[in-house]
Order: sequence, then C-alpha cells, then structure tokens
Amino acid sequence: MSAVTIPSTKDLEDAARLWDEHGVVLIPAHLEAADLAPAQADLPRLYPTADEFHDDADPERNARFRDDQFTGIDDFPWDGMELNLLAVHPKVVAVAEALLDSTDIRLYSAEAWGKYTGATDYSQPHHRDFLNHTVVVPTQDPALRQCELFVYLSDVSEQHGPTHFVSRTRTAELPLMPNWLERSDRPELYEHEVSGAGPAGTIAAYSIDTFHRGTNMTAPRGARYTLHVNFRPAAAEWHDRHPWAGRSYNPRWYRFVERASPRQLELFGFPAPGHAFWTQATIEGLASRYTGLDVGPWRNAMP
Repeated sequence: MSAVTIPSTKDLEDAARLWDEHGVVLIPAHLEAADLAPAQADLPRLYPTADEFHDDADPERNARFRDDQFTGIDDFPWDGMELNLLAVHPKVVAVAEALLDSTDIRLYSAEAWGKYTGATDYSQPHHRDFLNHTVVVPTQDPALRQCELFVYLSDVSEQHGPTHFVSRTRTAELPLMPNWLERSDRPELYEHEVSGAGPAGTIAAYSIDTFHRGTNMTAPRGARYTLHVNFRPAAAEWHDRHPWAGRSYNPRWYRFVERASPRQLELFGFPAPGHAFWTQATIEGLASRYTGLDVGPWRNAMP
C-alpha cells in the first residue's frame, strides 16, 4: 500500500479486487457534481453551514455538535428527500453490487454526519466495526460479507479529518478481540495507517474487519459532511443496524417511498415486482398506504 493514500481506482471491477485484498478501497469523485448538487442543497436542513457554525449564528442548533463526536450523526430518513435518494443513488448501489458481487443486496444502515473544526475531539483509536454491525463475527466468505461506504458530500482533505485505514494484509493475524487498540497497544497500526482523503463525490469502501480510526479536523473554520451507507447480501440477515419497519411510520419515510424506484425500495426489503407476495390485494394495500406511490410496476408484473 501507499504510504500516503489507500488503494484507489475509478474502475469498479478493480475496486472489488482491491477491496477484497486490503479490506478498503477509495473510489475518487465517483459521484459527479451534478449527482451531488441536489443532496448538497438539502444539507442546511440538517446541518449549519461552516460559517453558521463558526460564527455561532444559532447557538442552540450548534450545541449538539459540541457534546460528543457522534452527536453530529443523523439517521435515515432525513428531512431532505434528495439526501435520502442519494443514499440509494444508482452509482452508490453499483459500488455495493460490485464489491459484494451480487445484485441481491440490502441497505442495512444509513447515516449522515456533520463535523466542524474545534467542535469536539474526533480522534479515535484504531478499531473494527463488527461489534455494532453484526450479531456474530466477520467472515471472509465472498457471498456473506457486507460493505461500508463513506460518501463524501464535501471535500475531505487531510485537514478535514479523513478516516485513516490499515490494510487487511497487515492485520490478518491480529486476534478478533480486543476490538479497540490504542497507539500504545499496537503502534504498528498507527505506523502503517493510510489516509482516506478525497474530493467531494469520493466513496471510501471498507469492511467490518478493517482497522480504521477517525482523525481530528484542523482546517480553519472547517466543516465536513458525509453519508455512511452499509450494504449486505439479502441472505446475510445477521448484519443489521437499522430495522426499517420500525421507521416506516415516519412521514419522511412516506415521502421517500413515494419518490423512490422499485429497485431502490428493494434495498429496504420491499419484494420486487413479480414476487409472489404481490397480489391484487397486496398491491391495492400498497397503494392505500402510500397514496403518492405509482404502483404500476408491481401491477404490470403480475401474471
């Protein structure tokens, strides 16, 4: 691996190979400006701008970002439909399909994260994410793994606190526990870590068994915005963080469903058009629940 950056490629077939080998790959500027612009316009619904935060234009709104490094996280669905749709943008889904080598996949978690220079301490010890992404342990079985994707909504330079990763080639022999390792525990992890810095539209993909850590923001008056979206094979039910049915009463969920495509809804567990679940009665029920949803694709796929 490079001493400066993680393995990087814009070719998804190559990205899958690098991800498989290293447990992490950077896909620079995978989303173009036109892909990002609608979601970026939604960001002020969730987060202060850099100037608003650093000028403390709304102290009450800013307060949560100073409490803890994780209090800048907001869970899907968000008050901003373009952000919701970006989480399942075809280009984002294509990355997950390439890494997992399957189109039969599910989105099992989606979070937005806003960070600001000086708000709090964003540094972390090296760790792996499996403790809150699965009820079991990581696996190397290609058919049963999952992938985590950081989608950069803004430029993430080294001064904007990029995640630092360690190639799995350097950590394969480490025991599964303990999970969190300070510099004094394993200095070699910190010596071999590499930066995930990249421009807006970049996707950093990694596995739940990849050591990584958050770093502090130092950019003057800086702000950083990302989406964290996680995918698994449909059959790998033991990977889970956000049960979508528990959020399906949320008015934002209804607005999202009515904007999403059947393929995007499949990622949340909706049976695909043509599935045996869909009968005249269930399609009529779907139309009754989601009054703004075009149920034509499900109706047209009936025998």
